Amino acid sequence: MSYEKVLQADHIIVGTKQTVKALKKGTVKEVIIAEDADFYVTSIVTKTAQQENVPYTYVPSMRKLGQACRIEVNAATVAIIS
Repeated sequence: MSYEKVLQADHIIVGTKQTVKALKKGTVKEVIIAEDADFYVTSIVTKTAQQENVPYTYVPSMRKLGQACRIEVNAATVAIIS
């Protein structure tokens, strides 16, 4: 599952604004998006990922995505850099 990808990644970026910036720079390999996050927020990320031809995957829970990032708050989006 994608939570494991986040745990195994050497470099990640957490958060919508930072993910969009990284996508525009062209440094992102894959984006992970929480299904229970606000659609308005995540739609910006999916649109940018599509424009940059970067694959994205959905996971069910913002809480679990935050835990996979080793942070104590929920995460709506995560960009895997390497």
